[in-house]
Amino acid sequence: FFFVSEIKMTMIKMKGTAVLIFMSSFGYLSSAFSAESRRVLVTGAGGPTGQHVFRKLLKKPGYLPIGTVRTEASKKSLLEGGGIESSYDAPPIPSDSLVVCDITDDDTSTLDDIMKDCDAVIIATSAVPAPTGEVDEETKRPKFGFPNGQPEVVDYLGGKNLIDATKKANKDIHVVLCSSMGGTNPSNMLNNLGKVTKEDGSTTGGDILKWKRKAEVYLQQSGLPYTIVHPGGLLNEPGDERELCLGVDDKVAGSVPREDVANVMIAALEDEECRCRSFDLVSKPVGEGVVTKDYAKLVKSLDGANCDYSLGEIA
Repeated sequence: FFFVSEIKMTMIKMKGTAVLIFMSSFGYLSSAFSAESRRVLVTGAGGPTGQHVFRKLLKKPGYLPIGTVRTEASKKSLLEGGGIESSYDAPPIPSDSLVVCDITDDDTSTLDDIMKDCDAVIIATSAVPAPTGEVDEETKRPKFGFPNGQPEVVDYLGGKNLIDATKKANKDIHVVLCSSMGGTNPSNMLNNLGKVTKEDGSTTGGDILKWKRKAEVYLQQSGLPYTIVHPGGLLNEPGDERELCLGVDDKVAGSVPREDVANVMIAALEDEECRCRSFDLVSKPVGEGVVTKDYAKLVKSLDGANCDYSLGEIA
């Protein structure tokens, strides 16, 4: 899913300051940061949700985010100011904070190097369905495919590689995973996207929610501290304007701005109550309720509830 460049990494300490140096085929990329800064790997930093996470961490004091993108074109676009529109003043992106990396590659040596010295990982990668241009003869609806990788490859195998690399680097690294609501219902329409029925009646491809759920279970069983966020329908609208609501097992319904999803994921890094938790996230319409500012209080509203993985199906 992500192209791998040749990267090596080393750490130098100078008068209490840690200097992380990336040595790659593209030249020397260096970044100095306080020894107190938290180094956070953000995968999918070129995507619409991952960009919010990445840009907000760049702006937030005390953090050193390293973002992965799928292609050199994505990296170039981000560095030139392309990508999402935001309701906040997004800072310019330092070139050495972005790495082109294929998380689905069987050779995880680059991923292993990037993971060194990380304090947390935010997984915002996802297979993305797109119309194929064809129409289903029976339903008369557009057919969808996954041009940048099937869910099995991106969401599960890519996620598995990330989890394994994290565990290899440090078993105390907190992993925050952005998944999706709908996983308790195997018949959810999202599972049909990109699915192909063969002549013998068997199917291949698709099942995005089932593969996401499999990655979630793998993370839970890894022994790593984790937070799993299931957003409702994702909105490309400003954040910090709505009351957010949490629930479990698809019992709440609704949508939520991507920017608010990013806020919740970042807040999870700073709240011990969010560790080993899995929950759903939606929002009320703008103007209804009280705009959420206290994320610790938001998590406490769950009263200890977690999603039940005996529900639904896993690929």
